[in-house]
Amino acid sequence: MAGASHTGSERRDGGAGLQSAPLSAEKAARLKAFLHTEAERLGFCAMAVTPARSAPFSRERLAEFIELGRHGSMQWLAETLDRRADPQTLWPEARSVIVLAMNYGPDADPLENLAHPRNASVSVYARNRDYHDIIKGKLKELAGKFASRAGGDVKVFVDTAPVMEKPLAQAAGLGWIGKHTNLVSRSHGSWVFLASIFTTVDLAADAAEVDHCGSCRACLDACPTDAFPAPYQIDARRCISYLTIENKGPIPHEFRTAIGNRVYGCDDCLAACPWNKYAQAASEAKLVAREDLRSPPLSRFLAMDDAAFRAFFSGSPVKRIGRDRFLRNVLVAVGNSGEPDLAPPCEALLNDASPLVRGGAIWALSQLTAPGRMHELAAQAGQEPDAHVRYEWQLALGAGNKSEQG
Repeated sequence: MAGASHTGSERRDGGAGLQSAPLSAEKAARLKAFLHTEAERLGFCAMAVTPARSAPFSRERLAEFIELGRHGSMQWLAETLDRRADPQTLWPEARSVIVLAMNYGPDADPLENLAHPRNASVSVYARNRDYHDIIKGKLKELAGKFASRAGGDVKVFVDTAPVMEKPLAQAAGLGWIGKHTNLVSRSHGSWVFLASIFTTVDLAADAAEVDHCGSCRACLDACPTDAFPAPYQIDARRCISYLTIENKGPIPHEFRTAIGNRVYGCDDCLAACPWNKYAQAASEAKLVAREDLRSPPLSRFLAMDDAAFRAFFSGSPVKRIGRDRFLRNVLVAVGNSGEPDLAPPCEALLNDASPLVRGGAIWALSQLTAPGRMHELAAQAGQEPDAHVRYEWQLALGAGNKSEQG
């Protein structure tokens, strides 16, 4: 679920126009060798090619996902369905898709933090710089050099257009889509970022990868919120990554306890994959976890205003959800911490300007303090203008039904 965005692409012209001349077998082989060498030099762990016409994913399957509402509030998935269904719908002149992978494997057990409820657990991919920024520059460099040698046009994509990069990666042979709906690599497990270069140049395609999951269901069983209705299917509305990142409203009560101390994303299904035994720690320094994001105390975030949030998460993917949604997540973790000494900073947040934060503070306090104190705090809070926050008070004071809130 991480990193989903839907902005544009960037095009480079190699000078030959959209209709590239057919390549000789020798030149095509040299170009492929160049791509492999340059990709490795730039820090990509794998590169392969698939025809743009391959459309390796099922439009019907994606349409069913949307029809069932499993995309939640990610409306852009529905709006771009037709373009996602076929690479050549996105760019009719494209002939080949160069798919690249970059390893972001953790250097320690990514689930270790879950045993320390006073500390926050941030998804592995978000513990340092935003991967979009890291990969995009490298991808532009590779695409530019390729275009100048091949004489065709290119467009680069890093989660920045309606490109289904996981099915394309499987078609190119970089891995297969596992039962957790993420790509699995035999050499890097589940820890890879994907990017692609569309080109008007016809390149020899690599062999597609086949599914190696077998009877394993480790990823399915690891999910704390039962977000997989069946193998190879996900309901984003139940996924902690969606709930803590894409979801803009309050986190539904039914998932709050299961979220534990996960304040941004979730790695449980990825970490459970047995193919991770072949994974390696990230070699790109900007993808290695910052020390202050490996296991930060929850208390560190409770007093953050917007300026402090932006400064702390400068250059981080966490920054894009904003201070209010992040504190919403932190307050769920605080409520799950079982630590009454975290209650005072939560009381200060009852007067926060954001309804998301006020509502989160009420729930956290309801888990940490005595009912009598909650009544005192409610009386001090006075008249609440926001309906969701009023509902949180009702639940906290024993006057509501948790199943009523979506």
